[in-house]
Amino acid sequence: MKAEGGHGQAKILTADEINRLFVDGFSCDRDRALFGVCLYTGCRINEACTLATSDAIDSKGVKDNLIIRKKNTKGQQETREIATATELRGYLERHQPGKQHLFSGRHGRGHINPRSAAAILEEAFKTVGIEGGSTHSFRRTALTQMANAGVPLHVIQKISGHKSLQALQRYLAVSEQQVKDAIAALKFL
Repeated sequence: MKAEGGHGQAKILTADEINRLFVDGFSCDRDRALFGVCLYTGCRINEACTLATSDAIDSKGVKDNLIIRKKNTKGQQETREIATATELRGYLERHQPGKQHLFSGRHGRGHINPRSAAAILEEAFKTVGIEGGSTHSFRRTALTQMANAGVPLHVIQKISGHKSLQALQRYLAVSEQQVKDAIAALKFL
């Protein structure tokens, strides 16, 4: 699987590609829930794979906030709580988690390995004819969509767990149309 969408960065998925993946690409509720976590929280695949069941679900059902523990983050930055989007709540409600791990590994031992998750995604991409995507595409897609919707960068940084705004900004795609619109906004007379 090609791991990037250009210029060394993961491909940003379109709404159509996301729909095709979640409708026809993923073969089970676990896979929809796993990659739904990546898409609707902007987390890394390792962060999603290592979630404890208690980080997302309690005795009342799916929690309002999903918890990504410091020990599972890149660089062990800090624990983050991210609101559970309505769509993600649905994926998690249909998923049958393990007792300890939200996404159990083979034969219920430990959590799913991020390489196994990448192989699942590669197969889903092939099934629906998407090229150039990777597990990191979900993170980059989520963060770019938030920025395009006008979410302040410091809020996106809190969600993504990036150490700095500079590191975050490398994730965000800028389209040619956005550049044209920015120039067109210049009105001095």
